[in-house]
Amino acid sequence: MYDFVYSLLGLVQKSVSPWHTAAAAVERLERAGFVRLDMRDCWQLVQGGRYYTEVFGSTVLAFAIGGGDLAEPGYLRLAAAHTDFPGLRLKPSAGIVKDGYGILNVEPYGGMILHSWQDRPLSMAGRVALRGEKAFSPVVRLVDFARPLLVIPELAIHMNRKVNEGTAIKKQKEMLPLMAVLGKEGEKSFFEAWLAGEIGCCREDILSYEINLYPYEAGCQLGMAGEMVSAPRLDNITSVEACLQGMEAAAAAGQDWQGIRLAGLFDNEEIGSRTKQGAGSGVLLQVLERIYEALGYSRGQMWQAVSGGFMLSVDVAHGLQPNYPEKYDATNRPVLNGGVVLKQAASQSYAGDAEAVAIVSAICQQEGIACQRFVNHSDEPGGSTLGSIASALVPMRTMDIGVPLLSMHSARETMGAWDQESLNQLLKAFIVNF
Repeated sequence: MYDFVYSLLGLVQKSVSPWHTAAAAVERLERAGFVRLDMRDCWQLVQGGRYYTEVFGSTVLAFAIGGGDLAEPGYLRLAAAHTDFPGLRLKPSAGIVKDGYGILNVEPYGGMILHSWQDRPLSMAGRVALRGEKAFSPVVRLVDFARPLLVIPELAIHMNRKVNEGTAIKKQKEMLPLMAVLGKEGEKSFFEAWLAGEIGCCREDILSYEINLYPYEAGCQLGMAGEMVSAPRLDNITSVEACLQGMEAAAAAGQDWQGIRLAGLFDNEEIGSRTKQGAGSGVLLQVLERIYEALGYSRGQMWQAVSGGFMLSVDVAHGLQPNYPEKYDATNRPVLNGGVVLKQAASQSYAGDAEAVAIVSAICQQEGIACQRFVNHSDEPGGSTLGSIASALVPMRTMDIGVPLLSMHSARETMGAWDQESLNQLLKAFIVNF
């Protein structure tokens, strides 16, 4: 297995919820010498320092401070990705007993491909809030049960003869996972009792939880030459991996570059980003203000730096699906292993403009990094990401990029292995060399 694929799949395996993605990112940053800052404290920063802060457990912002006049235009570089992924999340009081079966009440999170979650082993991960000594200080535990626990069984074809003709899925009825066979005496509180036993506490001490389902099967390489990768959560752990690679490179380079480099790993992109820990919140601007203030710069000087800054919004792109070529643009059709995708939209659902495209294209040319373009088919509205949202709050030139992906928002997605290496190289070059 290629080293860069091994690193990606290792991060995918750890990133089983947004909180676990943040924790895995923190682990890597601390190994690279980044120092933790608390948003509730007064920050003391120095040039040459490397720092990170967590926001509500599922968002991480890491930054490194290089040399030079930090208010100089062109000295601020940002990269942004997201820690969340489409899936199913448990509702409160999740246990339901039906005809002796123990099933769980869940709701969709983000725009998931529902049928891809059926008939595959699923596990659960997230966080549980327990009673603390004070009401405003609950004890929060990160949990990953890390074994196959659930399945969402499909109805047999004998009872649904039109299943292969395409049938609508009723989320509240047909997407409830089976967890146990309890028999006639099954208790509806079976889930809470099981959860308390798993984490070693009294059932009454569990006040709340946020728990995701996730596909249990690990990612792998595939193809005749191992040229593809199949895994859950490639959207958007591919981008988190590249951002971390870039910040690790900045740390290794010391102060051999000028300015500030910041990577923002935001939660809630899949549901619109407009949350307290999303890219649509004030947290990015707040962190930038605190950095410049702690280093002795005025707010006006910070805005000088922002106006001359550049952001890469890093999220996956649609790769050409060979069975559906008619769904893609006539001339902008990215393929797996064709390199990093530069995403554009006249609607500005992607934030890039001509100058942003030119800048990133020039970096790719100078560094020998393969790149390609994506534009939506004019009859297919396509998606969006956090670039336009974040750059509207912190106005700077922004370019949306990412690896091309097949089966985006499926329980398991497919990418070209070499595209991850291209994305890693671009983020390292963007953060350290330019």
